[in-house]
Amino acid sequence: MTRFSTLLSRATAALMLGSLLVLAGCHRGSTKSPADMAKVEKKFDVTVEAYKSGQFMLDGAVLSSIDLGSHFAYEKDIGKLPKTVLLVRSDDSKIRKQHLQYMARMVLDYGFAVYYDDGGTLKKINPVETKARALQEYHAPVKQDDGQKCKSAAGCDSVEQAGQRGGY
Repeated sequence: MTRFSTLLSRATAALMLGSLLVLAGCHRGSTKSPADMAKVEKKFDVTVEAYKSGQFMLDGAVLSSIDLGSHFAYEKDIGKLPKTVLLVRSDDSKIRKQHLQYMARMVLDYGFAVYYDDGGTLKKINPVETKARALQEYHAPVKQDDGQKCKSAAGCDSVEQAGQRGGY
C-alpha cells in the first residue's frame, strides 16, 4: 500500500515538473522591440503620442486635449473618423493617467477604440474603469517680467516712483 502512494506521489511530482518546464519554455521573458512596435502601429488607423503636461502629439504637432478632440470632431464631420487609435509614449514623456483619462473621454465622445502600450502589452482603454476626464485647454505658466510690474497710467519704472506720483 505504501509503495503505491510513493509511486503516485513521484509520478505527480514528475508531471508537475514537466508542465512547469513546458510553461517556462513558452515564455521568452522579452518585451516588444521597436521593430515589433512599428509593425503594431501600422495596424491602427491613427497613432497619437503622449506629450508633456497632458498634451498629445499628432503628426508632429503638439495639441492640447481639447485640440485633439476638435481634430477628431472634424474627422467625424467629414466622415473619416478612425475606428482604432493607438496611444504611445513620446521621446519626451511617458503615458500618464491624465493621458488615459482624456483618451477615455474621446472614446465616449467619438466611439472609436483606443489602445495603449502598457509595459509591452497592448491594453484597450475602458472609459468606465479609467474615469473619463473632461477635455481641457493647455495653459502654460505665465511668467511676469520686470517691465510689467507697474500698471499705472503714468508709466512709472518702479514702485517708489509710482508712490511719488500718487499712482498707488
